[in-house]
Amino acid sequence: MNRFRRQALGCLLVACLFIIISPRLRSSDTTNSLPTPSPIAQEAPAVDDLPPNDPISDSLWRRLPVRYPAVPGQPLPTETSRKLPRIQLATSKFSRLTLWYQSERQAAVKDAFQRCWDSYKSIAWPTDELAPLSGLPRNVLGAWGTTLIDNLDTLWIMDMKEDFEKAVAAVSEINFEDTPSPEINTHEVNVRILGGLLSAYDLSADKQLLNKAVDVGDMLYAAFDTPNRMPIIHWDLHKAARQEEQQAEEVVSASELGSFVLEFTRLSQITGDPKYFDAAQHVMTKFDQLQGQTKLSGMWPVILNPRAEVFSGDVYTMGAEVDSLYKDIPRAYALLSGQVPIYRKMYERTTRTAASHSFFRPLNAENKGILLPGSVRVSITQNGKQRTTLQAQAHYRGCFAGGMFAMGGQLFNIPIHRQIADNLVDGCIWAQKTMPMGIMPEVFETIPCESQRSCPWNEWLWKQEVRKKASNQQNADLTLNIDAFIKDHNLPKGIIAVTDTRYNLRPEMIESMFILYRTTGREDLLDIAWEMFENIQNATHVPNGNAAIVDVTVDAAPIHSDSMESHWMSQTLKYFYLMFSAPDLISMDEYVFNSGGHPFKMPGSTKEPVR
Repeated sequence: MNRFRRQALGCLLVACLFIIISPRLRSSDTTNSLPTPSPIAQEAPAVDDLPPNDPISDSLWRRLPVRYPAVPGQPLPTETSRKLPRIQLATSKFSRLTLWYQSERQAAVKDAFQRCWDSYKSIAWPTDELAPLSGLPRNVLGAWGTTLIDNLDTLWIMDMKEDFEKAVAAVSEINFEDTPSPEINTHEVNVRILGGLLSAYDLSADKQLLNKAVDVGDMLYAAFDTPNRMPIIHWDLHKAARQEEQQAEEVVSASELGSFVLEFTRLSQITGDPKYFDAAQHVMTKFDQLQGQTKLSGMWPVILNPRAEVFSGDVYTMGAEVDSLYKDIPRAYALLSGQVPIYRKMYERTTRTAASHSFFRPLNAENKGILLPGSVRVSITQNGKQRTTLQAQAHYRGCFAGGMFAMGGQLFNIPIHRQIADNLVDGCIWAQKTMPMGIMPEVFETIPCESQRSCPWNEWLWKQEVRKKASNQQNADLTLNIDAFIKDHNLPKGIIAVTDTRYNLRPEMIESMFILYRTTGREDLLDIAWEMFENIQNATHVPNGNAAIVDVTVDAAPIHSDSMESHWMSQTLKYFYLMFSAPDLISMDEYVFNSGGHPFKMPGSTKEPVR
């Protein structure tokens, strides 16, 4: 065999040997170079591979063992083909000329928002709030950037997409596993933070926001891990993280306990995980069961005891501390496509009781047939009988009621509710216009008419009631110079006392005006809303944004407090902006607003994300 043949045979033998051992070498190298997959990595695909309704989370709150597992209740309704009655007036019925005229007003609202947002970015980013007078950042809700998250959807709706992208990038860095706060208010976190994330996801389809929403949802879900599955509102999440025993509180407001349903339902709808809906629905089922057993059947008291599941308070109102609960009820019916009938039943019970016990016509010099929501105190007489007493005290937060009746009248086809909505909204407008600054105070008192049909103005009666209130007694102090007292206290005709003179940049009045306009097309509301916006801007404008007012009854330069809560931008300015927008921008037939002003997309909606 010559040299050439020997070399060829050697090469052939080497090649065969390499072919034989090569698979073993590759197998050994691969085994040594890859880490052992974690259980979570084995069970779930990478985030980028997930469909939009299947987010993954490895947060502390998802890993936390559950002490008191939920007993499965009503399954999450998935039927979306059921048609609900139209809530919003058909777009064709809005005047094009009127809408065109609103464009400058809309731009002015956006300018006001832009100015406040720029101040927040330059001074307080990414803390919870900006203190507008001192120009300092302030953390009030977990130090998780409340203003940042609360305004994501507002940025999108106002077409501030560059600011939106920067805000999303900042939100993606927030860690919801810890907070420097000793406790958090889970109601506020749910409405403002979880609601803000879900709404921004519904509008933009940005998966980063959904993943953060799951983190927050899992955190809040841990607050439901109590023996009776009632959530803790003032929650020490540090103890929860340490897996310490926890139980529901004995004193919370009705709003705090009863306003998780929209956010938890929407999170379940998006993710396909029913646990969130089940947790909130368990609470609402208890509200349904106890609604007919309270001292004022049909309504729930302001203060509840969720630990003992006792709803036996004495004070009932459509104002502060219950507003979020009541406004969520018809909205939950809509979000669930009408497939959970208890929400219609609860709405009808509540509105019957409120209309007959809480709403009253105030004595007013213009003899307007308006309504205001008051408070009802239930007491027991000496002979053991129950007695109800109307307190003609109106709250700014009670102005939500007009919007609730406007929506409910459309959703459940109750024509009388549309008239009640008009009268309630007009009542708040009247209270607003009577004040020197043209801004309604937080709380004021007036005189209830004996009849809602006829109530002629009686100046003597008004002054007598002012005397009684001023002297804090049943009989009027005849020595009091009543005209001087009225002048010194800037009391408008019909108002006998202003018990809380502040204005905290609240949204409830413009919220109801927006809903009433979208459901009826009442064009006079546009000019009223514009006048209201100008009055608020003139009175609250400060160098770093807008500040709450200490006293709206003074006929002089306003005194401000160092407060600009996130709802000023996320609700008040958003509703003003939508008031002056085309009706197809966030249509009420496509979106449901939570109590924090965040629009959630209704399942089955054919609309694409707002671009």
